[in-house]
Amino acid sequence: MKKSIDTVWHHATVTRVRREQMNAHRSVVLWFTGLSGSGKSTLAHAVEECLYGHGCRTFVLDGDNIRHGLCADLGFSLEDRSENIRRIGEVSKLLVEAGVIVLTAFISPYRQDRERTRNLFLHDDFIEIFCDAPLEVCEQRDVKGLYARARAGEVKEFTGISSPYEIPINPDLTINTGSLPLDECVEQVLAVLRVRGIIPNQ
Repeated sequence: MKKSIDTVWHHATVTRVRREQMNAHRSVVLWFTGLSGSGKSTLAHAVEECLYGHGCRTFVLDGDNIRHGLCADLGFSLEDRSENIRRIGEVSKLLVEAGVIVLTAFISPYRQDRERTRNLFLHDDFIEIFCDAPLEVCEQRDVKGLYARARAGEVKEFTGISSPYEIPINPDLTINTGSLPLDECVEQVLAVLRVRGIIPNQ
């Protein structure tokens, strides 16, 4: 994407470091990825609820919600999916600068898109979390009936059925969301945040 030569980055006096000091925690992106129905949104919101309860500044970027506004103009072609993730990455970067713990819940099926997003951040600012649930479990959980429609050919380019999902090769955390109770999944995420010094030990 070509950038205008007339735009100059404005450096704020209220910096990320100052915001983090006020918040008493670091900012970071928790990038939940996995098949539709793997538990990304459920886990992201459960983690946020826990963090919020401990006074952390958080925000969840959820796939469906984003497509109601910021990405309402995008479809589900390869190009549009890639642009969808690019926009989310840029929004996440702004929120990290604002001192927020950002939780994103997107299928983000392609490794190239996830890696491009990771490269927007410093090493410790991006935590890729693979929500590992078998396809059959995801289909059983499908309250929207999307898998059934995809298998009937009514939904084109549906990840896991007619479009690929590229499993993360070396995610920061893999959680068996197909069988583990939600509270155990939440604790695994919080444990990583404590170990990395994102949040204090509580």
